[in-house]
Amino acid sequence: MNPAEFVTLEQAERELWWFRGMRRMLYGMLDPLVSSREVTRVLEAGSGTGHMALTLAQRYGCSMVPVDLAWEGISRTRKSSKLLPVQADIKACPFRGASFDAVLSLDALVHFARGREVLALKEFARVLKPGGLLLLRVSALNVLRSRHSEFTGERQRFTRYRLTRAARDCGFRVLRCTYANTLLFPVALVRFRLWEPLMRRPPATGTGPVPAWLDRLLYLPLALEASLLSQGFDLPVGQSLILIAEKGE
Repeated sequence: MNPAEFVTLEQAERELWWFRGMRRMLYGMLDPLVSSREVTRVLEAGSGTGHMALTLAQRYGCSMVPVDLAWEGISRTRKSSKLLPVQADIKACPFRGASFDAVLSLDALVHFARGREVLALKEFARVLKPGGLLLLRVSALNVLRSRHSEFTGERQRFTRYRLTRAARDCGFRVLRCTYANTLLFPVALVRFRLWEPLMRRPPATGTGPVPAWLDRLLYLPLALEASLLSQGFDLPVGQSLILIAEKGE
């Protein structure tokens, strides 16, 4: 990822509507799974600043191992008895096989060239215990590529079919795969395919602050989607994809 993005991420992850809404979605999907099985040691592959790893350690009481190749992210990650950051390549993790109960990877696979994501997925399968959980989130649909995509170094986006096929080919049993950030899809389509081409501005981050009223307004659709996802409803299209799978026994 573009190292410049870490500058805005540190504050945005705590406060910006998108991150708050996406966390709410993940919690709603993870809570019943974590409560029904033993999840004590979790790898976050492509952890960025480590903020998500911190919130998961606090919520579930598990030991988190945030891994990122970029020193700009690892250097911002808090260290504690429950948070042990490691600078490493997620397609060559420095861990023994079957050493984690779960692997989490949020918006990291999009930085691999198309087809190369399987190298990371195979590594996730290697370090997971049999029956261990895998949670992936990726950007969805090429039509939604934006100035932010270019700025962050995004190299691919996924469809549900392609993401589930890749997970299955690497030995995972897919439990669920749903689109997310659905209600704002028409807004995104207009912005990225009409407004941005007309403006012809250079690539730039999309994680900068917005006015408080707009932040609250944009958060509401994500909160509604989080409620639907927590009840087991899958969404048919959206700006992101969330996949939950488990490693075969």
